[in-house]
Amino acid sequence: MKKRVFKELMNAYEEGQYQEIVKWEKQSPNIAAQAINVALKPVSWVVGAVIPQKAIEGALTASNWLAESMTDKKDLLRDGGVQIIENLQHKDLELSDKMANSVHNWADVIVTAEGGGAGFFGLPGMVIDIPALITLSLRTIHKIGLCYGFECKTNADKQFIYGIMSAAGSNSVKEKSVAVATLQMMSVTIAKTTWKRISERALENKFGVDAAIMAIRTLAKQLGINITKRKAAQAVPFIGAGVAAAMNLAFMNDVAWAARRSFQQRWLIVNGKVDIQE
Repeated sequence: MKKRVFKELMNAYEEGQYQEIVKWEKQSPNIAAQAINVALKPVSWVVGAVIPQKAIEGALTASNWLAESMTDKKDLLRDGGVQIIENLQHKDLELSDKMANSVHNWADVIVTAEGGGAGFFGLPGMVIDIPALITLSLRTIHKIGLCYGFECKTNADKQFIYGIMSAAGSNSVKEKSVAVATLQMMSVTIAKTTWKRISERALENKFGVDAAIMAIRTLAKQLGINITKRKAAQAVPFIGAGVAAAMNLAFMNDVAWAARRSFQQRWLIVNGKVDIQE
């Protein structure tokens, strides 16, 4: 883990949220579904066959564009009292957190309903459920980013979004630690690079070896394992709807909190409150 250096005095609220960021980074990934997976190992194999890694890779590629297109910002401009989204980068962390909380709650309701509906059909329903879950997760990350003033349109920002998905979908402490360290480094790099230069350097090896970890193929493999574990019981007749709703809710919570903590930290870095150093 990289070292944080405090640059400017935080107010009491910012300090409290900074401590929550540190706490989140140290939390083990949500792997409660592994207990279910042990009992349903044969079913997990079937789920993996129905929704292979290539399908998740394709869903990630298509869903990020779709999620970006679906992400509206009129309500955030209104609620944030700003003319452009970028102004939220320097306004008030507590205000951004309140808006992000509303986005989080909305996403929880939607994925729970979607999971329950798709889960009613058992295994066949997963063909619709998993791409929908990925799309809604990416939309939630985009929308939460807007709450903090970050409109994710550049290649660097897309890497950041995939990094959040990687942190949320980690299958081990090691995977999460790598994702968190990469997000820290990217937050600093993006903050210190002008948007014009980011665009100009999009094809360069900007983020070194760590960028490869966030590649879609690697992320698809990671999410394939994570989602299969969560979804195994969904294939069992009669209980699929309830399991799908519960597992979608748990996954979305992981995604939303990963997004909130990651964009909070990026906000603190942009405002000179903290810096991340080797």
